[in-house]
Amino acid sequence: MLKKWLTAARIYLDKRMLTMVALGFSSGFPLLLVFGTLNLWLKDAGISYAAIGLFSLVKTPYSFKWAWSPLIDRIKLPLFCRLGRRRGWALFTQIILMLSILCMSTVNPSASPLTMAFFAVLVTIASASQDIVLDAYRIERFTAKEQGAGVAIFVLGYRFGLIFSGAGAIWMASVMSWNNVYVIMSLGALVGMVAILCSKEPAQDSKKTQISYSGPLRKRIKKFLLTAVYDPFKDFMRKPDWAVILLFIFFYRMSDAYMGPMAYPFYDDMGFSKVEIAYVSKLYGMIATILGGIAGGLIINRFGIMKSLFWFGVLQGITNLMFVAQSYAGHNIYLLTVTISLDNISAGMGATALVAYLSSLCNIAYTATQYALLSSLMSFARDVFAATSGFLAAKVSWDIFFFITALMVIPGLILLAYLTKKYPAGNK
Repeated sequence: MLKKWLTAARIYLDKRMLTMVALGFSSGFPLLLVFGTLNLWLKDAGISYAAIGLFSLVKTPYSFKWAWSPLIDRIKLPLFCRLGRRRGWALFTQIILMLSILCMSTVNPSASPLTMAFFAVLVTIASASQDIVLDAYRIERFTAKEQGAGVAIFVLGYRFGLIFSGAGAIWMASVMSWNNVYVIMSLGALVGMVAILCSKEPAQDSKKTQISYSGPLRKRIKKFLLTAVYDPFKDFMRKPDWAVILLFIFFYRMSDAYMGPMAYPFYDDMGFSKVEIAYVSKLYGMIATILGGIAGGLIINRFGIMKSLFWFGVLQGITNLMFVAQSYAGHNIYLLTVTISLDNISAGMGATALVAYLSSLCNIAYTATQYALLSSLMSFARDVFAATSGFLAAKVSWDIFFFITALMVIPGLILLAYLTKKYPAGNK
C-alpha cells in the first residue's frame, strides 16, 4: 500500500512541476493588482467608495476570455511563433502584462482615475489572455492521469502569486509609494517569462492543430470561424451525454459557491472581530487550501479522477455541516479554526479534481477554446447563481442555510454517479 502511494507521489518530483509552480505564480499575481490591492491604493488616494466599487468592472474581461480564446488557440504570432504556438503566446501576453502594470505605476489615481481604469483593463485583458494559453499549456504537458498533480502544483504557484500581490504589495506600500510598489509588482511577470523560455513546447497533433489560413480574406475568415469556433463546439457535442456533463460541471461545486458570499456576514454575526476573521480565514484558510490541493492531486493520481470527484464531493457536503455546528457554538475561535481549515481542505481537493476533469475533457486540437468555455461554465455557478444566496440567508436561520448548502452537493453527485456507471471506462 505504501509503495503505491510513494509511486503516486513521485509525479511531484517531475521537473515539469517547477515550471507549473512558476506559471501558476504568473497566472495568480495580476488578479489582486486590479482588485483588492488596487482598491486599497484607490482608498489611500482619496477615491470615493462609489468610484472604488465601479473599478470592479475592470475585471470583466476575465468573464469573457472565451470570446477571444479561438484566436489564441489557432493563430501563430509572427516572430513569437519561433518558440512554438503555446510558448509564443505565453511570452507575448507576459510582456504585455508587464508593460501594462508599469503603465499603472505611472498614474496618480486621484488626478487621473479614468487613465488608471484604462491601464487596469489592459492588465486584465493581458492576464486573462495569459490564463487561456497557460491553461492550454498545462493540459497539453500532462497525461490524463497526471492532470490532478499538475493542477495541484499550478494552483500552489497561483496562491504564491496572490500572496506576492496581496500581502506582499500591502507590506511594501507601508515603506514606499504605491507607484513604486507597482513597479516592483510588474517584475512578477519575469517569473513566467523565465519559466516559458526554459520549458518545452507541448507535443501536438500537427494534422489537427496546424491549419493554413491562406487565400482571399473572406475565405480565410470563414475557414477560421469554422475551424476555431464551430469545430470546438461540434467536437465537444460529439461526447456521449455532453449535456449531462455540462450540468455536472455546473452543480459539482455549487455548495461551496453558494455559501461563499455569506461566509463573512456569518462570521460577523457570530461575533468574530475583523482581526480574528482575517487571521483564521487568510492564514489557516490559505494553508489548508494549499494542502488540500496537493493532497487532492496525490489522491487523483492514485485512484483516478472520477472516484476522487465523488469522495471529494461528499467531503464538501460534510464540511458544510461544520458551519451548522459553528452556528450553535457561536463565538468559538477554536471551532472556527477547525471549521475553516476542513472547509478549505475539501475545497482545495474539489477544485483540483474538477479542474483536472475539465482538462481531461478537452481535445488537444482545441484545448484553449474548450477549456475556456468549460471553465466559464464552472465560474457561472459562483458568479451568477450564488448571487441569490443573500435572499435565502435573509429568510432562514444560519443553521438551516448551511444545511441547505450541504444538500446542494447531491445533484452533482447523482450526475457523477450516472456518468461513472454508464461510462465505466472513464473512471480512471
